Amino acid sequence: MTAVILATACAIVYGTADFFGGLATRRSRVLAVVALSQVAGLALILVLLPLLPGRLGGEDVLWGLAAGVSGAAGLVLFYRALATGVMSVVAPTTAVTSAALPVVFGLATGERPSFWALVGVVLALGSVLLVSQSPGGGEGASPGSVLAALAAGAGFGGFFVLLALAQKEAGLWPLVGARLSSISVVLLLALATRRALRPSAGGLRVIVAAGTLDMAANVLYLLAKQHGLLSLVAVLVSLYPASTLVLARQVLGERLRAVQLAGVACALGAVALIAVA
Repeated sequence: MTAVILATACAIVYGTADFFGGLATRRSRVLAVVALSQVAGLALILVLLPLLPGRLGGEDVLWGLAAGVSGAAGLVLFYRALATGVMSVVAPTTAVTSAALPVVFGLATGERPSFWALVGVVLALGSVLLVSQSPGGGEGASPGSVLAALAAGAGFGGFFVLLALAQKEAGLWPLVGARLSSISVVLLLALATRRALRPSAGGLRVIVAAGTLDMAANVLYLLAKQHGLLSLVAVLVSLYPASTLVLARQVLGERLRAVQLAGVACALGAVALIAVA
């Protein structure tokens, strides 16, 4: 039950971070938002290190570094897919792939959730597909954009898998490695494309909020994984788009489509099934 609570809280915080990130990208360039939010997250994890101490081990930091590269690559590929494809195809393809990869990895490495937990996993994957749907049809989706979306989902899913490979005793050190490598990737990308990383006026607070919430969610994920199976924790975490939708409805007044409301309902059902399993 502890893992379910932590993973569900992680999904809520991830979704809130994405909401703030979406607000930030309306005011500042995407690369500036990504880079500065990553720095804000690094600052938070350095503050939390003394509060949640762990053993500094080279192997665990390496897993974190690899996770950071995987996550950063997923982000770049996701934006590339959005630029060349149709959002109503790219978003759900990326979301379901990122959710399915840790489940497959967990089952392949010997995890055996109960029957009802597996039913909850299937329901959760379906809910991610539904809540990620955006207005408009999938006409015109190119094979290249679909492949980029699949690769982006693999990058995001790889982030969760690689972090899970770090030892429990490492504490938050893998997240330090992950953030250092992701910041390096983004900075190199900014240099290669000659993009400025200066936020627009008044945008820094929102960017910092997005970055700190994202790192807080990462911490909750690590804690959840320490108490539960990767195949269950990761799929619960992947429900984060539902909280983003709810915030968009409550704060911005955006209307939810019937398919998205069905997805939110499926997400709640999935959490309940996994919790009681």
